[in-house]
Amino acid sequence: MDNIVEFKVTGKYALFTDPITRVGGEKCTYQIPTYEALKGIMCSIYWKPTFIWVIDRVRILRPIRTQARNIRPIKYSGGNDLSIYTYLIDVEYQVQAHFIWNMHRPDLEKDRNENKHFFSARRMIERGGRRDVFLGTRECQAYVEPVKFGEAQGYYDNYGTLAFDLMFHGFDYPDETGKGELQARFWRPTMQDGVIQFIKPEDCSIRRVIRPMIARPPSSVGLDEPGLLEGYSERVA
Repeated sequence: MDNIVEFKVTGKYALFTDPITRVGGEKCTYQIPTYEALKGIMCSIYWKPTFIWVIDRVRILRPIRTQARNIRPIKYSGGNDLSIYTYLIDVEYQVQAHFIWNMHRPDLEKDRNENKHFFSARRMIERGGRRDVFLGTRECQAYVEPVKFGEAQGYYDNYGTLAFDLMFHGFDYPDETGKGELQARFWRPTMQDGVIQFIKPEDCSIRRVIRPMIARPPSSVGLDEPGLLEGYSERVA
């Protein structure tokens, strides 16, 4: 059975940045959502360590507009500091995604039931997700609902081609790649009439090693262990 799911996500604010460069200081959003941010939304809607979500494409429905806001974040050394964060405002996206089995978890082979996970994901989309959904950062609350990809009129439907410069694509995690390191991927997206087709993670040619990491052995975690699920949600946030 085709395991493609489609949904709409809306929010008053969004902040999509490169996680490598956004530690402290001022933050400025990308103009479009990143692959990793949309994958994080799917993981908030429904996730199991048995499979990996793959984002196929996203459709931008509303005009790309930004707004600067004064923020007083907590400094690592104590106290507060004044910073300016630049957010996207009044966003609405249509997203299409599917899942593939995580072959680096052979202990969960018996849980590879495509129909079960597909219908569970659809039910969670109808209910707005299992966990809180946000657009890039925790303060940007978002809402999801089922939709048919391509329906309704979008602002960029007849806009033509719009190319973007180098931007963050996503992370390669050890439990998904089998490698003992965390890597960041980058790419140069192109939007055609409001639709951005994401390339597969393995097709990203620009990568940067963040740090060595050791994946937890499969025998040490269970299928629905809360600690594992919480740790995953924190890392994709």
